[in-house]
Amino acid sequence: VGSTISRETDAGVYLRVGPEIGVASTQAFIGQVAVLTMLATYVGRRHHLGKEDTLELLASLGEMPAHIETVLAQSEYILHLTKGVVDRDNWLFLGRGTNYPVALEGALKLKEISYIHAEGMPAAEMKHGPIALIDKGMPVVIVATKGSQYDKVIGNMEEVRSRGGHVIAVATEGDEAIRAHCDDVIYVPDVPEPLQPLLTVVPLQLIAYHAAVLRGKDVDKPRNLAKSVTVE
Repeated sequence: VGSTISRETDAGVYLRVGPEIGVASTQAFIGQVAVLTMLATYVGRRHHLGKEDTLELLASLGEMPAHIETVLAQSEYILHLTKGVVDRDNWLFLGRGTNYPVALEGALKLKEISYIHAEGMPAAEMKHGPIALIDKGMPVVIVATKGSQYDKVIGNMEEVRSRGGHVIAVATEGDEAIRAHCDDVIYVPDVPEPLQPLLTVVPLQLIAYHAAVLRGKDVDKPRNLAKSVTVE
C-alpha cells in the first residue's frame, strides 16, 4: 500500500498477506498465486469456464488456508528427511504443467537461503541434458501430484532412481502407490489441478528453510540479497 508500483500502475490488487520480514518472500509468492488464480477464474468465467467449475474452484480456494495448515503440520517430518540430504551441494527440482513454476520456486528458495546450488526445470526436459548431472544420492525433488501429467511424472521419477538419484516426491494425499517410485514422499491435500501450486510449493519452502537452519544460515537475511532491488 502506497508503494511506487501502486502509484505508477493504472490498476492493481493488494495481496494483503501481512508483513513479510524475510527477504525470500514466501508469503508474497503464495499471495500472488492466489490472486492470479482468482483473476484467471474471473476471465475464464467470462469466456468458457462453466458455473459449476467456477464454484468448485472458488470453494476449494476458500479451503486453502486449512489445507496449507495441514502441510505446515508436517514440518518436523520434512526436517527429518532434509537432514538426510542437506550435505549434498547440488539439487534438482522437477515439475510438469502448473507445477513447473513450483519447481523453479523451490530451487530459488534453496539457493537464496541455504546457498545450495539447485536448478528447477520442466520434468519433460530432464532427458535433454540435465539427466547427465544425476549421480548416486543426488537429491531430486519432484512434484508428482495426481492430474493430467501424473503418469509421465512417474516415468521421470523412475529415470532418476535408475541413475541413483534420491527422489523426494510431493504427492497427493492417499496416493500410497507412489512410495514404490521414490525414497521420500511429502503429501498434500487433494485439490483441483489449477490450485495445486498453492499447496505443492509449501513443502519446497519448508525444505529450503530447514536446509538453511541446518547449515547455520540466516534465513531472514541471506547474504548479498536485499528486500528491494533498485538497480536494473
